[in-house]
Amino acid sequence: DAGVHSKAWYAATCDRKMAEDALYRSNKDGSFLIRKSSGQDSRQPYTLVVFYNRRVYNIPIRFIESTRQYALGREKSGEERFDSVAEIVENHQRASLVLIDSQNNTKDSTKLKHIVRVS
Repeated sequence: DAGVHSKAWYAATCDRKMAEDALYRSNKDGSFLIRKSSGQDSRQPYTLVVFYNRRVYNIPIRFIESTRQYALGREKSGEERFDSVAEIVENHQRASLVLIDSQNNTKDSTKLKHIVRVS
C-alpha cells in the first residue's frame, strides 16, 4: 500500500484537468495534491501535481517493482527512492522539489506547502 488513501492531499477521484483547475484556483506557490495517474499503469500509479510560478507541473510517481519503492519522474541514476508515497510528500515538505519545465528548458524548485482539496 502506498499510504495514500487516508491522506488529505490524496484526490482519489480526480483527473488531470480537475487537479490542474483546482491548483490554478489556489494560485499559491507550493500548492499540491496527488492523484491517480491517467494511464492504468502499475509502474506509474500516481501523479504529484504541483503549482509554482503560475504553472502546474504533473510529476509521475513510479513504483519500482524490484525494491517495492516509489520515485519521482523519469528513472535516473542516484535517484531518491521512498517506501511510500506519503514519504515522498513528507520529504518534499521539508526539502525542495526540483521542477523541470521541458518546454522552456527551465528549472525551479519549491517545497510542498499547501494541500489542495478538489471539490
